[in-house]
Amino acid sequence: MTDHQTPESYDDPSLQFVFKSVAQWMRNYREAFSTAGQLARCDPDEVARIARDLQITPWDLVRLSRKGQGAAQLLLRMLKALGVDPTNLSIEKSAVMRDLQRLCVTRGYKQYCERDLAKGAAAERYGDYCPNAYMLDALVEEAERDQLIWEVGQTQ
Repeated sequence: MTDHQTPESYDDPSLQFVFKSVAQWMRNYREAFSTAGQLARCDPDEVARIARDLQITPWDLVRLSRKGQGAAQLLLRMLKALGVDPTNLSIEKSAVMRDLQRLCVTRGYKQYCERDLAKGAAAERYGDYCPNAYMLDALVEEAERDQLIWEVGQTQ
């Protein structure tokens, strides 16, 4: 093994994985600090107004801004896996969606959620770790009830 890496050695799959992982970490880091930095440039009254408009506390707004723009994407994927339409939920129950997002973004069980979504097992296992499990259960029951009502209406 040599101490000097040649350009050809950069094609090594294990090195490519490392390079891609570092690049993704740097993108995530920059994105998180960019969003938080934008909020930090606001005066406290503006931060309080934004938080009030979103119906969250200023502290939650600051914490959420540090997570980056894609922090709640797992929630959208989880809702879809459970048969709940996230767009419809955002429109019809915006306060519920906001609470789900806040808990999802601020709690630390993302690795389990990602794993189960990737395996297609999220619908069976989210109750073991998800801080939103109680509300998600209620939303799933409501979606199933609405589907049943729709199906009964179609047969009449």
